[in-house]
Amino acid sequence: MTNLSSPRRPKFLAASLARQLALAVALASGTAVLTVPGFADAAHAQKKKKKDDEKAAAAQPQYSKAFVDAYQALETSLKAPTADITALKPQIAALGPLAVSPDEKLALGGMLFNAGITGKDLVMQLDGAEMMLASGKVKPEEVGRFAFVASQLATSLQQYDKSRTYLQQAIDLNYSAPNVSTDDVKLNMAELYFTQDQNAEGLKYLKGIIEARKASGQPVDPKWYRRGVQIAYTNEIVPDIYEFVQGWVITAPTPDNWRDAVNLTRNLNDYDGPVLLDLLRLGKKIGTLKDKNDYIFYIEAADTRRLPMEVKSVIDEANATGVIAKGADPWVDEQLKTASGLIAEDRAALPSLERDANAPAARLRTVLAAGDTFLSYGEYAKAAGFYEKALTMPEVDRDLALTRLGIAQIGSGNADAARATLAQVQGQRAPIAMLWSAYASQTAGGASASGG
Repeated sequence: MTNLSSPRRPKFLAASLARQLALAVALASGTAVLTVPGFADAAHAQKKKKKDDEKAAAAQPQYSKAFVDAYQALETSLKAPTADITALKPQIAALGPLAVSPDEKLALGGMLFNAGITGKDLVMQLDGAEMMLASGKVKPEEVGRFAFVASQLATSLQQYDKSRTYLQQAIDLNYSAPNVSTDDVKLNMAELYFTQDQNAEGLKYLKGIIEARKASGQPVDPKWYRRGVQIAYTNEIVPDIYEFVQGWVITAPTPDNWRDAVNLTRNLNDYDGPVLLDLLRLGKKIGTLKDKNDYIFYIEAADTRRLPMEVKSVIDEANATGVIAKGADPWVDEQLKTASGLIAEDRAALPSLERDANAPAARLRTVLAAGDTFLSYGEYAKAAGFYEKALTMPEVDRDLALTRLGIAQIGSGNADAARATLAQVQGQRAPIAMLWSAYASQTAGGASASGG
């Protein structure tokens, strides 16, 4: 973890993460969530005349007299206003051996499920749902819903393997409801992994759902990315987290989300000055610098004598926002005085720096210095040219040059080129490049990104 003290833990982690399904069904609310097949007046069905057509006869519910008699007696007891479900469990269990035909299993399963709801007994509800599914008599259009509810019940009972089996059945049947989409059902599978602390597997599954939606041209709900960020950050799963962070701020680029994205990237890494500078540059651009130490780190990383214009811009912002009031910190005041005194001289030296950096024999250090200086003054096209030249030179830090080239391209309004450039960044700068790429997507060339 980083040794920096200023970043704040992302806001979404202030409360403990609920280890439960996000789409919980009200299984014990007193109202059945399944339309349970009725017993269909079995006694009357048994008295119907036999038909000559064997197919029609086979379609009739098949109940034995013993089952009918026992079922009806138990049903009367269960419907009594003072019914005690716990006390009636032995009678319910005794009915099990009599349920031989698929129709009898369906009827008994429905009885178990409803009795379980009345008695707030999840085990009985799951037994009932499973018996109905196993009967093979549930209407085809209802099987997905029965499987989904069985999965939810099994999860509540921590029977996760069973829950996964039923949930996969619901997914395979494309189950959905007015308030539950097919993708929501799939998300429950990711949550099952998270519930079992199989977080890497859950993130992989969640990523697959997201990629499938993107491939089909459908929008991705920001909460899916946010869930991935929560799990990956809490468990420090890298580099997976950065893909979720990038998608999160692209789909929901709110100030709070950006602040969390920048802060968690700092928290998960121990960046040195040059690398931290490029993250803080983004932080300044999107308004995530809120603490005094944010500005102090920025001033130190930029180096007053190397980039006086950028340092002055940072201190001016800190003064204007009141984060560091003028006169409140002698060191900051001294840096501002030094920077202000160097700017005129620095500007005057720009033509000679440009000439030296453009010379065929220019050294890498000079070329990079020119890129950094012109970037700090907002001359993005010139800065980009020098970074491109640096990338052709031996011993260049490619990830540094690519990151700053991407920043310069964003400043020039060329978001597409910036994203292509930033996608090449590797190593410890990759998370920073991904955030800048997300910013490029957000601006889409409509706003410039200052080096300061």
